[in-house]
Amino acid sequence: MLNEFKAFIMKGNVLDLAVGIIIGAAFTAIVTSLVDDLIQPLIGMIIGGIDFSSWGFSIGDAKFNVGNFITAVIKFLVIAWVVFLLVKAANAAMPKKAEAPAAPAGPSDNDLLKEILATLKAK
Repeated sequence: MLNEFKAFIMKGNVLDLAVGIIIGAAFTAIVTSLVDDLIQPLIGMIIGGIDFSSWGFSIGDAKFNVGNFITAVIKFLVIAWVVFLLVKAANAAMPKKAEAPAAPAGPSDNDLLKEILATLKAK
């Protein structure tokens, strides 16, 4: 079982996934700073200096932090946009695969039927 586990871990896909998770975690810190330190103040300036983090309401003892949710949505959209741009750039940078040559065209259905008819007439 230990050898199977070692073979599983050494597969390229598992290593690629691990690298992706580590880079993604580091990337999250960058996006968090981008949103918190640049985008949120810019949006706050545009809409009159409103700080999203203070938006919320309470019902009884429950506090609903709407501003934190808005911030999380903005972070998600920024991350999704950057990932989209990275994938688009990576796809553009990859060499195009040469298309396999088309298989030679065989006889059409009509040709086959004519051949069968000719064979039947010959018998």
